[in-house]
Amino acid sequence: QLQLVESGGGLVQPGGSLRLSCTASGSLDYYAIGWFRQAPGKEREGVSAISHNAGNTLYADSVKGRFTISRDNAEKTVYLQMNNLKPEDTAVYYCATVWGSATLKANFYDYWGQGTQVTVSS
Repeated sequence: QLQLVESGGGLVQPGGSLRLSCTASGSLDYYAIGWFRQAPGKEREGVSAISHNAGNTLYADSVKGRFTISRDNAEKTVYLQMNNLKPEDTAVYYCATVWGSATLKANFYDYWGQGTQVTVSS
């Protein structure tokens, strides 16, 4: 069973940046990867996704132009570079895998990490 570990979360001031990492216990070569977030009292939402070969990337409207997803299959790692962070970006961020096309719909994903907390506050 594939295991995913997120890292890179923390406390940052508005306008700041963080880079999240999602590292897998096995090969990610054939998986699309998604980043999701869940704030207290809110539903989990898709933030970004990347196809298995990085040929296709998706972003939620709320993060377009601020977040960038990338992957290094040799390192079994997917990254989410988050710039110009806003208080509304505060949430637990999760990565997940899907065998197939990249999508922002969480119900398509099978393996999930435990999440990393991102807090944007002054």
